[in-house]
Amino acid sequence: MADKQNRTMPFAAFEWMIAWRYLRARRAEGGVSVMTWISLIGITLAVFALIATLAVRSGFRAEFVDTILGANAHVTIFQLGEVSLNGTIDRSIRDYDAMAEAVAGVAGVTRAAPVVRGQVMANQGAANAGVEVYGISLENLKTIPRIAASEDASGDINRLEEGIAIGIGVAGTLGVEVGDFIRLISPNGVKTAFGTSPRVNGYEVVYIFSAGRYDIDRTRAYLPLAEAQSFFNKEDVVDEIEVMVEEPEAVDLLAPALMQAAGDRSQIWTWRDASGSFLNALDIEDRVMFVILSVLVLIAAMNIVSGLIMLVKNKGRDIGILRTMGLTEGSVLRIFFICGAFTGIIGTALGVIFGVLFALYVDHVFAFVNYLSGGTAWDASVRGIYFLPAKLQLNDVLSAVALSLGLSFVVTIFPARRAARMNPVEALRYE
Repeated sequence: MADKQNRTMPFAAFEWMIAWRYLRARRAEGGVSVMTWISLIGITLAVFALIATLAVRSGFRAEFVDTILGANAHVTIFQLGEVSLNGTIDRSIRDYDAMAEAVAGVAGVTRAAPVVRGQVMANQGAANAGVEVYGISLENLKTIPRIAASEDASGDINRLEEGIAIGIGVAGTLGVEVGDFIRLISPNGVKTAFGTSPRVNGYEVVYIFSAGRYDIDRTRAYLPLAEAQSFFNKEDVVDEIEVMVEEPEAVDLLAPALMQAAGDRSQIWTWRDASGSFLNALDIEDRVMFVILSVLVLIAAMNIVSGLIMLVKNKGRDIGILRTMGLTEGSVLRIFFICGAFTGIIGTALGVIFGVLFALYVDHVFAFVNYLSGGTAWDASVRGIYFLPAKLQLNDVLSAVALSLGLSFVVTIFPARRAARMNPVEALRYE
């Protein structure tokens, strides 16, 4: 009965008081404040790095996928090739209006656009650029978000019937602006008795867009559908049907219905088919980065063990006195557990604050780093997009917090148990 009366509630006020005194003790008093600070800074930096990396990873993936879905078809429908009289394979779609109407009637499809595609050389003065021309109607072009609603666009997209729309990279390579004229040169031009002569047409630049992707902006141009059909000698036919859907992430579920609507000789190519390998590589990289940064968090947490072992050694006399006064092993364990856990909690909280601030102000951080590096910190030609994106997600923050606190609490138990099992007689023998 007396034992039950003498027992204290776990994590009682006096246990917190003793732990706090040990944490803030000066070195002259047997404290290990330096090791505590090292542990605190290590946990803070590790959690900050983990949250910042996860935010940038999520932002990069979101921006990359958004540029794919915002500037390209979600599904492209082709026709099986037929061998023509001259031995070439013809994949042209002849009854394209009827096919586009049938595909547009599939539930979940927002639009289906006939498109003519061809690669040509764009020229202005002494400057040349390889360009992939898309022939599309103005109505359908205005449904492509990254093209029609481009933040860095100049000119008037509604004037497409009067000229050509080009990417900002193409405009930079050729050195042209809205209102200037460029020439498109195609080797497959007019057929004469002496062979096929190149076709050269001049067009006014009426619209310059930025899709947010380097490879798109420096190679893509749009012509009216009828003009593209004439330029590429594809009158009354198109090369493909571009399809946009309501839920691009679930595009694979629409594949059977699209195939049925397009006809037996159709083939489909989704955005996942085009970019699936890259997205899978990103997923693998995400897992590897999380594991590597988790190891950094573990290393930082191990500093807590070093600090607690030194604290237990320096406080051996105090432990002996407290035990002889009636303090239980559980109380001693909890006191030193609080010392280590408190360091982990404070370090995790600071790491979360710095990581969240980094994600929120990544544009300013990137601008500063880019300034220090002379504008070479981010190469769009390598990374595809023009800036360092960051997307803060609650799951990423919670994962970092759970990992840091979990490791901090686990590694704290071992030195705390060592202190609890210390024999008070041995601790006071040489005092």
